[in-house]
Order: sequence, then structure tokens, then C-alpha cells
Amino acid sequence: MLMNVDVLLGLQWGDEGKGKIVDVLAPHYDLIARFQGGPNAGHTIKFDGKQFILHTIPSGIFDPNTFNLIGNGVIIDPLILKKEITTLQHHGIDVANNLIVSRKAHLILPTHRLLDAALEYCKGTQKIGSTLKGIGPTYTDKVRRQGIRVGDICLPDFKKKYEALKKDHLQQIGLTEFDTEAHLIDGLSLQDYEQQWIEAIDILKSLQFVDSEYYINRQLKSGKKILAEGAQGALLDIDFGSYPFVTSSNTTVAGACAGLGIAPHHIGRVFGVFKAYCTRVGSGPFPTELIDETGEMIRQKGHEFGSTTGRPRRCGWLDLTALQYSIMLNGVTDLVMMKADVLDELQEIKVGVGYMQYDEQIDYVPFEMNTELLSTKYVSLYGWNQPLSASESYRPKALEDYIGFIEEKTGLAVKMVSTGPDRLETWIRKPLFEE
Repeated sequence: MLMNVDVLLGLQWGDEGKGKIVDVLAPHYDLIARFQGGPNAGHTIKFDGKQFILHTIPSGIFDPNTFNLIGNGVIIDPLILKKEITTLQHHGIDVANNLIVSRKAHLILPTHRLLDAALEYCKGTQKIGSTLKGIGPTYTDKVRRQGIRVGDICLPDFKKKYEALKKDHLQQIGLTEFDTEAHLIDGLSLQDYEQQWIEAIDILKSLQFVDSEYYINRQLKSGKKILAEGAQGALLDIDFGSYPFVTSSNTTVAGACAGLGIAPHHIGRVFGVFKAYCTRVGSGPFPTELIDETGEMIRQKGHEFGSTTGRPRRCGWLDLTALQYSIMLNGVTDLVMMKADVLDELQEIKVGVGYMQYDEQIDYVPFEMNTELLSTKYVSLYGWNQPLSASESYRPKALEDYIGFIEEKTGLAVKMVSTGPDRLETWIRKPLFEE
């Protein structure tokens, strides 16, 4: 029986809590497949008193019966991957047997990270807010058709390719190999970081490499259940996000087809994950941003600091116009609301339901989202003003009303609600799978 690939992705500006939900859903799937992004992602999973942050490895790795694929659309820093693997193995997680890597995934070189920092520095006050992990330069080299892929590390001319690309990067920055000592990567000189990076290549080689497009289609034909895991969020998509303040890959459902090698008609359910409010890291428009005590309360209670960079996240009310836009782009079938517990203390909760631009009310995301010329129209709802728990025995009416309002406006059911960071703090509102 030919199965479909379900997709799980974020509907906002990333950091929605996708990793937790993939971890919750993993027992229902045979394969979890990451399809885009790189170590700019930070998927946090918490259970049994332990917390893990995954940057490259799919979030199904904690289920011993689920295989995990790093797809061709992902970009990999071998050193960051090595650190992830070491941490997981220290906690008894069987990475070697449950992790598969696409030969066509591209590699982040040490000089990609130097180039990333140089490009961001040159932007001055117009900085994008890059994580400085080398994401943009790596995708640029991929498009320029000079990137280095995972499969290349097994070829005899790998070192030659590496040195040529490294030289090109240093020329772009205006450096030679002999004057890079002052330019640090995670506190290390280029030479020291490069040495660790080369050693990490051996760890990467120890994993199973596959031609992922053939692999995943064979799994479909054999009846396996597959969940594609996205990184970042739909509003950061290179084509449909708030350009130029976006990431360098397609974070929408279309990215799953290109990032795994599956035909569009094989896409099944699309789980759209969103927070009960909005956050954003770095620069870019944010129509519902709160620069006040409420915004700071949300930041502190929600621990809204980047899991990859540690930077404080900007916080604001839920933006339904932007959410509806993401739902449209991705053909979302099921909604998952995260961090409902963060709003516990509020007596009033506002929701953005449209914008005012040039004295005209609009119900769509405009091409130029200049927040100086754009104001948000809000609807006020009662807050539940009491702690939530994982127990399903009682749910405040105000919470049900809040969810009901979102369902009415989006036309979709909110199937799951997260009430805390732990795997168990998850409320299944409506059946997810047939028994």
C-alpha cells in the first residue's frame, strides 16, 4: 500500500515548539525526516527530568522504534552534529542505528561561518539577525553550484574541493589563511575550529549514507508511515516570509518535497504548530509586538530566549492574519497550539485580526510589511487567569473560548494543546489517529 508523507512545520517565525510535538507523535511513525534548515534550528525535547536541544538530528531520535533521516534539503555542520551525537550517546540514545543521512545534504564549512559573520557585520544597522552558523553562505554556495555534499567526503578529491572552496571564502572576506587568527568561531581560531571540524568528518562517515530520494520512496511503497519535520517557521520562508528578514530555505510544505525527494501528491496531513502568542528573534516586522510589561512577562514566563543563540525573543499577541496566511500556504489540516500555560496570569488576552494600512483595513499580509505604516486591529478575549496542568479533567472556559475563537477564524480544529515543556504536558483535544 502506497502511503503519504505527513508534514509538521511551524506557522510563525520559528521557535513554536515543533521538536516537542514531533517527539510526542514519533511513536505513530516509522520514519521522521528533517527536510530543510541546519543548526540554526533548536528543537527542545524534555522528558523524564532531562532536556535535549537538537540542531540537526530529527526529533524522533528518542523513540527506539523510529528511524530518522537527515534529508537532502538540510545543511550539516559536522562538528555541531558530532556534539549532538556525543550528548545523545552519553544518555544511552542509539544514534548509530537510528540515524540515516542523505548523500545530497550540503556541508557547512568553517569558512562559511566566517563569511556569515563578515556579511552580517557589513549590514550595520540593517542586520538580518543571523544565527552566524553559516546557513546563508552554505545555501548560497549550493545555488552557485559549488557546494560540498555529504557524499563528497567519501570521494578521493574531497580535500581538493574543500581547499578550493575555503580559498574562495577567504578571498571574499579579504583574508589569507595567515591572518585569520583574530577572527574567531565559537571562541576558536579558524585553524583550531577547522581541526575539530575535520575530526568530526570521521564521525559523520560512521553514519549510514543513503540516496534519500530513493530511500524515502521505497519506504512509502512498503507501507511505512513517515513524518517530515520542518525547521524555523513559515513566516521565515525565503519566498513567502517577511523578506529580507527570512531564513535561506523553503520552510513551507513545498520544502518537504524538494528537501526529501517526494512528489507533491504524496503529501498527506499537515500539522501546523503555533504558539498561543507570537515571538520573533532578530530583526524584521512584527505587527503585534509588545514592548511593555506584558511582553516582558511573556518572555520571562515562556523562557523566550533562543535555544541556538540565547538571544531574547521579541514577544507579542497572536496574529491571526499571519496565521491564516501560513495555513493557506501550507494546506494545513491539523493545528497544534503551544505554550498556552504562558498566558495563565492574564485577565485579558488580545488577538490581532487584521491590519490598518494607509487608513484602509486589510485582512491579508501585505508585500511591504512596514510596521511604521501598519497598525493592528485587535479583539479582546477573557483570560483564564489560573494555572493550567496536563490533566484533562478540567479546562477553564476562557481557554476553550480562546481556542474556539481561533478555530472559528481559521476553519481548522486545534487537535493538541501544550501546557508545559515536558512531553507529558500535552493535551490531546481531539483524536489524532484512527485506532
